[in-house]
Amino acid sequence: MPLLERVSALIRANLNDLIDRAEDPHKMLKQVILDMQNQMLQVKTQVAMSIADEHLLRKKQLENEEKHSEWMRKAELAVDKKDEGLARAALERAVGFRNLAENYKEEIEHQKVQVENLRVAMRKLEHKLTEAQAKSELLIAKHRRSRALTKASQARMAAHDESKMGTFDRMKNKIQTDEALGQAMAEVANENLEEKLASLGKEDEITKLLADLKARRGVA
Repeated sequence: MPLLERVSALIRANLNDLIDRAEDPHKMLKQVILDMQNQMLQVKTQVAMSIADEHLLRKKQLENEEKHSEWMRKAELAVDKKDEGLARAALERAVGFRNLAENYKEEIEHQKVQVENLRVAMRKLEHKLTEAQAKSELLIAKHRRSRALTKASQARMAAHDESKMGTFDRMKNKIQTDEALGQAMAEVANENLEEKLASLGKEDEITKLLADLKARRGVA
């Protein structure tokens, strides 16, 4: 029956696997618990209805057994009266009610199996529901920890990724080259400045010596 199939699916469900596949484990687990509660209510209702049907079948069985006994007495009375035709008719009715009683008895056995299956499913689902409710926070915490460990592992793997390390080394070398080039250019610029300053100092000295020489020689 569809109800037992749905219940069986919930009972077989692996909560850890469901959480691992869920984008929102907390929301998913709440939904699973809600589904279990709904199915539990349906199973309990079905168990009550099945038990009621069993009682009704037993009542029908008893009624047909009583009618069988009644018509057997009538057949016996007809035999006592030496009315064979009436006795045969009474026996036919008795056999009919006996067959109905046997059919009801067989149906009761089927009904008992169904009731027991529903009760077993209800107990298992109740256990699964209790487990889900008790472990919901624990399962979510374990899931979060598992994801954190996965991300940490991925980060460590990325840190040891040779291609990324090669890119880092190339950038490092480029920066160092740029720094060296800048330093060299600064040194060249300083050298040019010093040469210019030295040249200016030399010109001043020559001008002064020339003026002294002209003065000693009386040259205007």
